[in-house]
Amino acid sequence: MRRRPSLFWRILLGLLLLALLFPTTSPLISFGNTPTAPNASTTETSGHPMIFEDVEESDYFYDAVRWAVEHGITEGTSDTTFAPKDYCSRGQVITFLWKAMGSPEPQSSSHPFTDVPEDAYYTKAVLWAAEQNIASGTSESTFSPNAPCARAQVMTFLWKLKGQPAATSSAGSFPDVTTADYFYAPVMWAAKEKITTGLIDSRFGAMDQCNRAQVVTFLWRAMGSP
Repeated sequence: MRRRPSLFWRILLGLLLLALLFPTTSPLISFGNTPTAPNASTTETSGHPMIFEDVEESDYFYDAVRWAVEHGITEGTSDTTFAPKDYCSRGQVITFLWKAMGSPEPQSSSHPFTDVPEDAYYTKAVLWAAEQNIASGTSESTFSPNAPCARAQVMTFLWKLKGQPAATSSAGSFPDVTTADYFYAPVMWAAKEKITTGLIDSRFGAMDQCNRAQVVTFLWRAMGSP
């Protein structure tokens, strides 16, 4: 008399048949890891080669660009170019910061800025930044998202993002930064933390427009670059 398979083996055989019949939808077996959002706490990069023809390994912004692209903070201006010398708008800079923090949802959909449309790529970023007191408008009713973003503004955004840490006046000495400037504390903090060393002519370049290479490098350093 032939022995029937035990209950254990019949259950195991049934599970294997289900896995073969439904390899992609079966809830019984799961492979791999769940994708995660960009993580601002890590500034490490993978070993993947650079895809942008205008970013060389010898460039000061090389690692920062790789980090920003790999973490979904920014993309290139084309499949093969990053355009590191293109200037950034206020809307672009705030979007970089927002994505570096994992693209958090703003708590409210209402805001006072008449020049921030509901369907703009930077809308959620601006709402979040305003709620977190990272960025304010250029007036009570405007944010000026398309206006060029100065280096002083970028440092102020980063300083507020990091909780407005204190910095000593001995951290740096720039002829175009005085104690009366709104960006004095942010620039002194940035100099202390080696986020910036200023320009080659000893100025900080507070009112100079900030380009894409500078923005991602400042952000990369602020987030704790290796």
